[in-house]
Amino acid sequence: MIRIGSNSARSRSGGGIRIILAIGMAIFAIISYMSSQSTNEVTGENQHISLSKEQEIVLGYQSAPQMEAEFGGEYPDNQVQARIDEIGERLVSQSVAASQGWEFEFTVLDDEQTVNAFALPGGPVYITAGLLEQLSTEDQVAGVLGHEIGHVLARHSAAQMAQSELTNGLIGAVLVASDTNTAATAQMVAQLITMSYGRDDELQSDWLGVCIMDQAGYDPSEMVGVMQVLQAASGGSSMPEFASTHPNPENRIARIEEALNNLDQCPGRG
Repeated sequence: MIRIGSNSARSRSGGGIRIILAIGMAIFAIISYMSSQSTNEVTGENQHISLSKEQEIVLGYQSAPQMEAEFGGEYPDNQVQARIDEIGERLVSQSVAASQGWEFEFTVLDDEQTVNAFALPGGPVYITAGLLEQLSTEDQVAGVLGHEIGHVLARHSAAQMAQSELTNGLIGAVLVASDTNTAATAQMVAQLITMSYGRDDELQSDWLGVCIMDQAGYDPSEMVGVMQVLQAASGGSSMPEFASTHPNPENRIARIEEALNNLDQCPGRG
């Protein structure tokens, strides 16, 4: 009985140390996150960003070769690449993006099976040959590129990195302080939080893409056509919006139409 009592006391003592360590880890993660707040120059939103613009650009271009390789490398048709460069340059030079200091480059990827486009931190923008083939007008191509430019201007990647640092810190605190089941629950909650941020980012980039298209002289209503292409490409098998990192195309169309009716609220206007 004496031995059992001694082990129980050590267990309580160990539990107390774990809780103190967990509290310290959680406080450090929260303070680091809260102290990184800044105002986005384009959206006007307060964001938590731990990287400078220069660091974002370096990070994006360091990861570019690996990302290009994963999608088959650059599309071999130089004329197609040059045309995408022209459209991208027009979108940047004639919109609010021109004064933001990001280093944009536009590349077609030699992947005809994947319907996708994405941007890396700092400015590299990619569109697959598979998506390019689905688009029927130059305005729709501009819509895709404008959307990706919007991700860069809104600094979505850097904000998600800061969010990830916070959630990882809090998850680490839970792992130290609690049992496995509780930690698994915390991991699931953290994933849901990250997904929610993803949906908001996509809607904001749709809005910025519409604004950039309008400022560069493209027809911004063609962003609706882009959503219809994505909807058709999904074959009606897209996941429900609540469980996806990308909003349902039908819901995105409603938000795009709202943006088209409020172009005077675009950043850089007036």
